[in-house]
Amino acid sequence: MSVNSAETAARVEVVLVKGGRTKIRYPAELLADDGVRVSVRAPWAGGGVRDFGFVRFEAGDVFTEHYWRDRWYSVKEVRAGDGTLKGWYCDITRPAVLSGTELVVEDLDLDLWRSADGTDVRRLDEDEFAESGLAETDPEAASAAVAALDELEALARGGGFEKLLA
Repeated sequence: MSVNSAETAARVEVVLVKGGRTKIRYPAELLADDGVRVSVRAPWAGGGVRDFGFVRFEAGDVFTEHYWRDRWYSVKEVRAGDGTLKGWYCDITRPAVLSGTELVVEDLDLDLWRSADGTDVRRLDEDEFAESGLAETDPEAASAAVAALDELEALARGGGFEKLLA
């Protein structure tokens, strides 16, 4: 179902859960839901500036976020307030669940960044993932998370994000 129309845009609350607790909750505009992938758009919801050294998220940035019900990741296109593409920030997650107007996603610590020009692809937070203990408490989920990170890295290095998000 496409939700693009001239009428009032549908809204959802994105709920990011980490370690059994809500990490962040923010409103987003529902762009599309085809039954497998849910796409939303939201302004940067973090408090203040988040400077990673290789990219800064700040007020005015806009995230177009894609979540899958059958994949272990989400892909977030990040644009500056002026529309300039900064890149894609990817979270390794359990498959997303849309229940009513809540889109719930469980973050599994692993992340991937791909710059707009594709020259900077980096795996992030592998130390946090190891410390989370998921490999011991839920080995199947840990294996799925690592496989998802490998898949995303291959797409990022091979220019496959465009095809993934088409």
